[in-house]
Amino acid sequence: QVQLVESGGDLVQPGGSLRLSCAASGFSFSNSAMNWVRQAPGKELEWVAGITGDGGSVKYADSVRGRFTIYRDNAEKMLYLRMFRLQRSDTGVYYCSKDTAQGARGQGTQVTVSL
Repeated sequence: QVQLVESGGDLVQPGGSLRLSCAASGFSFSNSAMNWVRQAPGKELEWVAGITGDGGSVKYADSVRGRFTIYRDNAEKMLYLRMFRLQRSDTGVYYCSKDTAQGARGQGTQVTVSL
């Protein structure tokens, strides 16, 4: 059974940084592409970043490229999102998802960027 547990969300000031974590279990993690997606209040789910199973290829949404870094630790079955220079528009619930942006995901972790 696929299980994904996100953590690390917090209230942070504009310009600040955070690291989100996603603990995976119940599937072959190293063989699965993983993604971070987010949902802002009143908006649809938005894909943020993706990484291949071996970590060799990453992609980012234009809105976060250069500020966010996705990476993974296959030995620990962990996915991470390092976020720098956070903006108010980054506020939302962040989820990790398996395989695609529409794949199985966890309960999410709240990121709020505000003064």
